[in-house]
Amino acid sequence: MKLAVFSSKPYDKRYLNAVADAKTPSGSDAIELTHFDFPLTPETLALVPDHADAVCVFVNDHLPASAIATLAREKGLKLILLRCAGFNNVDLAAAAEHGVEVANVPSYSPEAVAEFAAALVQTLNRMTHKAYNRVREGNFALDGLLGRTLHNKTVGVVGTGKIGLAMAKIMKGFGCRILAYDPFENDELKQIGDYTSLGRLLSESDIITLHCPLMDSTRHIINASSLARTKRGALLVNTSRGGLVDTKALIGSLKTGHLRGVALDVYEEEGSLFYDDHSSKIIHDDVLMRLMTFPNAIVTGHQAFFTEEALTEIADTTITSLLQFKKDGKCDYSLIKKAKEGSKAEPVRKP
Repeated sequence: MKLAVFSSKPYDKRYLNAVADAKTPSGSDAIELTHFDFPLTPETLALVPDHADAVCVFVNDHLPASAIATLAREKGLKLILLRCAGFNNVDLAAAAEHGVEVANVPSYSPEAVAEFAAALVQTLNRMTHKAYNRVREGNFALDGLLGRTLHNKTVGVVGTGKIGLAMAKIMKGFGCRILAYDPFENDELKQIGDYTSLGRLLSESDIITLHCPLMDSTRHIINASSLARTKRGALLVNTSRGGLVDTKALIGSLKTGHLRGVALDVYEEEGSLFYDDHSSKIIHDDVLMRLMTFPNAIVTGHQAFFTEEALTEIADTTITSLLQFKKDGKCDYSLIKKAKEGSKAEPVRKP
């Protein structure tokens, strides 16, 4: 089996190659991986090797219907592997129409993402990033670093899949009251918190953390209208998908002082920026640059998933799906099968 891996970084190569070598012997049965450091998009389709049995893509690769049709027709491709949970960047209907299987990694170390979200909450609330920089310059003053005790505060968890549940458990451990919103309620979460409407969650929560899928119904779920309904002085954290938040509306809320702070590990226009070093270049995204001028805004580069455990699990699930497809043309984590069965798709998670 020959697998073309796009948007590949050194860590992707290290973990995927290690798992592939461990799962298949050398020789004719070995998995051959070819890595490309650029994303797979309609503009780069011609670079997919003609001999590839499958392609492996990440969150910022883009495969609309036209791209999938081309891959199926001109490259004879039968399998797309997403080394992530999110699948909003692949047209599943087009894949089904052209007989292309699509599989993802529905769950990988949900605690990794939840722990990072909790770290962002603490950083925003206690301003440890500012304290670190101050002390390095010999400034030990506490003015401007006043935080709030998390105990007895209300945390609103939007999306209660595995990551949302893990986040709720962490915040419950701080002594917080948990409110949750999800069309599909989780019985385990009900043991530590209460489900409610999105409107009530926004108006009562001191901290709002997003862990829901990106789809038409959730795109810009945080917008000017919903931000106006949030409790004044609330903190907003997003470690799910950038498209959940209308960034311009978010900036407006920060300008008026309605939100006390925001931490984003994802950004709706991150595709051309995240995962690469732009430190010696001019960044032309004026919206992102404006957001980063706020002292109460933290932006990280989509790293919540980035742990040894998560990378190991991602690589293992990806290579296992490839071997399953080789054996009988099916994958346990088939998104096409889920779509055909009409079952609830696994929520979009990290990354």
